[in-house]
Parts: sequence; C-alpha cells; structure tokens
Amino acid sequence: MTASNSYSAAGVDTEAGDKAVELMKAAISATHGPDILGGVGGFAGLMDVSFLKDFRRPILATSTDGVGTKIAIAQALDVHHTIGHDLVGMVVDDIVVVGAKPLFMTDYIACGKVVPERIAEIVRGIAEACALTGTALVGGETAEHPGVMGEHDYDLAGAAVGAVEADEMLGAERVQPGDVVIAMASSGLHSNGYSLVRHIVANRKLAFDSTVPEFDRVLGLELLEPTRLYTTPLLDSLAEHPGAIHALSHVTGGGIAANLARVLPTGVWVDLDRSTWSPPGVFRVLVDWAGDPLESTEGTWNLGIGMLAVVSHESASTLTREWTIAGIDSWVVGHVSDREHSVDGYVTSAKGVDGGAVRLVGTYAD
Repeated sequence: MTASNSYSAAGVDTEAGDKAVELMKAAISATHGPDILGGVGGFAGLMDVSFLKDFRRPILATSTDGVGTKIAIAQALDVHHTIGHDLVGMVVDDIVVVGAKPLFMTDYIACGKVVPERIAEIVRGIAEACALTGTALVGGETAEHPGVMGEHDYDLAGAAVGAVEADEMLGAERVQPGDVVIAMASSGLHSNGYSLVRHIVANRKLAFDSTVPEFDRVLGLELLEPTRLYTTPLLDSLAEHPGAIHALSHVTGGGIAANLARVLPTGVWVDLDRSTWSPPGVFRVLVDWAGDPLESTEGTWNLGIGMLAVVSHESASTLTREWTIAGIDSWVVGHVSDREHSVDGYVTSAKGVDGGAVRLVGTYAD
C-alpha cells in the first residue's frame, strides 16, 4: 500500500494507541488482585470466579453508562482525570443498588485523535475510582475516529459486572410501610443534567475558564467536581447490618422523586421533606443565573442527594450515623406510608417501571 493510502494517512495512529496503553498500564494493574488473569493488553479481560461456587445462588448484575455532556467541560479546560471518576460512579453505583458487589469493569473511549497523555489521564481517573470501589479494571478499547469526530473530541462509556446472593438482593419487594428513607449527600452535580448546565452558562455568556465571584475556583472546575462514590460504605453496611437496608436508589437522570419511585412497590407513598437539607451552592448559583426556582430543576439535577436508602425503622439512626462518619453526610428525608393519597403531585413511574408514589414537599432549608 502506498504511503498516501496508509492507515496513518487516513488519520489513525496505531503507534499513539500503543503509547497510550503503555502510559496507562500501571494504573490499570493497580486495580488487579490475584483473581485477575492475563494482565493488560489481551483481547478479553479475564477473572477467576471460582469463589462463586461458594454462593448459595449467585446472581450476576451488570450496568453500562457514560458521563454525558460533562465531557465538553473537561475538553474545554483540558482536565480529563475527573471524568474517569464520573464514569465509575455512574456505572458501579448502579450495581450496588441491587446489593451486588462489583467485580470488574471495562471502558471504551472513542476520539478524533489519540493523544496518548490525554487517554492515559482519562484511564488513570477510571482506575483510581475502580480501586476506591474494589472493582478491577480488566480491559478497554480506545478507538480513533478521524473524520467523524474532531481532533480534540472524545466520548467514553463503561460497563461493569457484580455478584450478589439471590436472597440478599435489594429491591421493592423488601420495602415495607414504616421504613425510613435516608438521603446521602452528593458531591455536586455528579454527571446528569449538563445540557441544562451548559445552556445556562452559555446564556450567561461565560466561558468555563471564567472566574466568577460565587466560586473560589474557575467555573469549569466547580462544574467538574467528581461524582461521589457510594459503593464501599454501602457494601460495608450491607455486610455489617444484614437485612437492614431494603432498597437503594442512585439519583441520576430524572431527579430525586423519579429515581426513588423506581425502587418502591406500588401502593406505597413517600413525601420527601425539602426542609431537611439545603441544596449546595452550585445548584443555587445556576438557578439564580437562569432566573428559575430550585424546584423547577428537581426532575433534572440531584440537588444535593446522590443516593437514597430505604431502611428499617430500627436501623435508620445507626446507618445515618455510620455513613456520616464515613464522610457522606446522611439524614432522614422521609418515611414510607401505605396511607392512600390522591396521585396529584406524585411521581409514580420512571424508566418504564411502575413503582411507588413519591413527591417533594415543603421548602428547602437556607
């Protein structure tokens, strides 16, 4: 093949791809325990799951996700490692929702041009977050798409697999009237609703590297605050307090009420009390710039709650205290009731799931 018709002439640099792998190998390998086989670079990631034979009835759980248009802010600032934390949070914390322990994860990065150092930064963030959640990063793929994506554009996605005993799975069938709903604080916007964020910032005619009086760092870094990871403290509590946690809801796309409704049985009602928390400043600044009330974004942003736990009444104070000590502010935000209400104002279904009825009531704390 002539040089003018080579793969490199078409815009694909395989040597850059190889360099990126070399740069990320150490970070990936740090997530591997003795049950991971083959190391980095194989066609498939391998894990010895002999331990599953000790399960009474092992159930595998899987999840896949990306980080959405938050990537545009990372690209604008040339800051890429935090996006990796976001990816792991979006994927792995969906697995713990059913009570499963995450086992391994893979990632996929598509880009217009492979810049080895940039790819390695992204994967370093993924590996760091995998290590924090006890998840092995066993493989991935970087694909160069010249002519389809811009030279500095990229997108990423990930998938993970976990395992749980069948009779220890969490879900709506465990929820009972009288259960307590505990809110676990988010670290900020996490990775949802960034199309609205970017729309507000554009209308404000601000750049992501702008300094604004409301924040003590440039605007883009405030918006890139990494997604909080809930897996480890939740798994610790599931092990220490078997049966205490009945359901978990990861507050992602769709907001607080819709995500909680998905993990409740039909016929129960939950009022979430806004007065029990004060949404963090980043939410208040954005809605102030938009000229809208906080309530108008409840179906888009997490507004300071990243995870909701439905727990037995007897365990609520213990779990709230343990999670707060572990570094995640937690508080009672509502209770499960079977007293019939009018459905007006309640969310009763989301993502194709008919569940319990949830609404937010009251006024946010200052």
